[in-house]
Amino acid sequence: MINKKVTLGLIVGTRGFFNAELSRQGRTQLIKQVENAGLDHVILPASETPTGAIETVEDAAKCAGLFADHRDEIDGIVVSLPNFGDELGVVNALRGARLNVPVLVQASDDNLDKVDVDNRRDSFCGKLSVCNNLYQYAIPFTDTTFHTCAIDSSVFANDLKSFAGVCRVTGGLRNARIGAIGARPGAFQTMRVSEKLLQKYGITVVPVDLSEIIFAALKLDDGAKAVVTKLAQVKEYGKIAKNTSDKNVVKATRLCVAIEDWVTRNKIAAAGVQCWTSVQENYGCATCLAMSMMGDELTPMACEVDVAGAISMYALTLATGSASALLDWNNNYGDDRNKCVNTHCSNYPRSFMGNPVEIGSLDILGKSLGPENCFGAIKGHVKQGPMTYFRISTDDTQGKIRAYLGQGRFTDDPCPMDGGIAVCSVGNLQKLMKHLCRFGYEHHVGMVRGHCAAIIREAVDTYLRWDLYHHE
Repeated sequence: MINKKVTLGLIVGTRGFFNAELSRQGRTQLIKQVENAGLDHVILPASETPTGAIETVEDAAKCAGLFADHRDEIDGIVVSLPNFGDELGVVNALRGARLNVPVLVQASDDNLDKVDVDNRRDSFCGKLSVCNNLYQYAIPFTDTTFHTCAIDSSVFANDLKSFAGVCRVTGGLRNARIGAIGARPGAFQTMRVSEKLLQKYGITVVPVDLSEIIFAALKLDDGAKAVVTKLAQVKEYGKIAKNTSDKNVVKATRLCVAIEDWVTRNKIAAAGVQCWTSVQENYGCATCLAMSMMGDELTPMACEVDVAGAISMYALTLATGSASALLDWNNNYGDDRNKCVNTHCSNYPRSFMGNPVEIGSLDILGKSLGPENCFGAIKGHVKQGPMTYFRISTDDTQGKIRAYLGQGRFTDDPCPMDGGIAVCSVGNLQKLMKHLCRFGYEHHVGMVRGHCAAIIREAVDTYLRWDLYHHE
C-alpha cells in the first residue's frame, strides 16, 4: 500500500427535484480535484445514467457492478452531493459493491445569491439523509472538515489528501503480512502478542527461525553482486566508527542482504526482529543496520520481535509515506514533567533521525558480548521537529486490540546518552504515562516525523474499530 497509487471510486449524487446541471458540474470538479491530488479514480461513465450521476436503484446497480469489477483496485469511495442527492442511490451503490473500504461523504455549499428554485442545492440537508442511511446499513464513513464545502475548494482538497492517508492505513493494515524474525527475548514477556487477534483484522504474522537468516548470511560470498552493491550503500549510509574492521562491516552487510531477501520473498510489510543476543553470539554482528536501512526504504523493522510495535510503525509509515522508528519511553528529562528521553541502541532509519548518523557497535551489549560482535548500531541525536506517536497492543484477556495515539515534538535539548537519542516534548505527559501503566502497554512506541494523528485516528476509530485512546 505504501507504493500503490490510491484509487478512489467516485459517486456523484443527484435528486430529480433539483437542477441536474449542478451534479454535472460537480462531477467535472470532483474528477479534477482527485487528479490534482495525484489519485486514480473509477467512476461510472456519464452516458450510463440520464444525468451522469447516481439517483435511482438502477443507477446504483450499474455503479455497484463497476466498483465490484474493480474491487482489487479501489481503496476508498468518495460520495459527492452537488445537490440534495438521492439517499437510495448512494446507499444501494455502496451496499451492492460490498467493497468494505473507507467512504468519504462531501456535500456542496449553497451561495446566498443562488438559492432560488433553479439554483439551490440543499446539499446541507441531503447529506444528513445520506449519512442517516449509511448509519442504518452499518456502513462506516468519514466526514469532511465542514458539513458542506465547495468541491473545488482548498478545504476539500486537504480532505481528499487526508482521506487518501486513511485509505492507505486501513487497507494496508487489513492486508498486512508482518514478519517475526526469530523468537522474542526470553526476558521480555512484554513483547507477547496474540496472532489470532491480529488475524481477525486481516493481519498475518509470518515467522521464521533466526537460524535460517544466519545460515543464509553465512552462505553469501563476499564478492557476490548483492553483497558488493549493499556494501557500497552501507558506506554511503553513515559514517563508519573508527577502529571498525572491514571484516565486521562486510559481515553486517551480508546479514542485511539475507534479511532483505527473506522480506522480499515473503512479501513482508514490516517485521519484528530478534536483535539480541543470539545473532551476536552465533553470527557476530548487530541486526540494527539491516533494520535501519530497510526502515529507510519504508519497510519498518521493530526490535525484540515486537510484532505489535512493527504494526504500529507500519501504520505511521502508511499515514505519512515516511520512515518510522521504534523507541523506548526511557527516561525523565530532569524536572520537566512534559519532556522525556526516548532511546534505543539503535536501529533508527537515517531519514527518521534527520541528522547524519554514525554506524558503530552496540554500547550496552558490547560490554558483555564484545564490541567486535556488535557492529551495526545507528547512533545520533534525532533532529528537532513535530512528531506523531502510536502504539497498538493485543489485550488477550479482553479479546480486543488497544491503541494509543498522540502528537508532540522532538526537541534540540542536549542529552549525553549513547545510541539513538530523542528528547521528546508531549503535552500532559504524566497523564499519558498513567494511561500506559494502567492498561499495561509495552515500553516501546512507534514514532514518525510530522503530525498525522487525525489520519491514524480516523482509520483506527472508524474503520478498524480498535479501542483507541487519543491523547490530546
